[in-house]
Amino acid sequence: RGGLFFGRRFRRVCVMTQTEMIQILTGFIGSVGFAILFNIRGKRLVAAAMGGLLSWFLFVILSAFVSSEAICYFIVAWAISTYSEIMARVLKTPTTTFITAALIPLIPGGSLYYTMANAFHGNMEGFLQKAIYTLQLSAALALGIIVSTTLFNILQRIIKSKSAEKQTQI
Repeated sequence: RGGLFFGRRFRRVCVMTQTEMIQILTGFIGSVGFAILFNIRGKRLVAAAMGGLLSWFLFVILSAFVSSEAICYFIVAWAISTYSEIMARVLKTPTTTFITAALIPLIPGGSLYYTMANAFHGNMEGFLQKAIYTLQLSAALALGIIVSTTLFNILQRIIKSKSAEKQTQI
């Protein structure tokens, strides 16, 4: 297993394999494709695609340390939503421009496929298991976005009120 090493201070050392590096690159390429589909151009396209690369990179790293995939999804969605909020301010673009393309690698498509396959084949037990799992992952994504956006808006209001106080004092 060749690859990059991360987390030397942690008890477990995460070795990034060639397969994981290819997955991360694929997350970048997939995000580029969806960004183009959403008509994102120029430096915004690069920022959105880098968000996709970052999302799968964080997921791969977190998966080595966190046993629950839903918790990984929540943390990554929070981080990518924060990244999207920052990039939106830097590039003066709506946040959804970045978050939609950046979270594409995390969409639980395989889980949704197996949910529907079990339903189609009449395996209700398998269907319910996969459906609950798919809903957990989707809820984790949504909750990560909500928490990040809410915290970012609260922080932004605090900063604006502090600057307004300074303006009135001058």
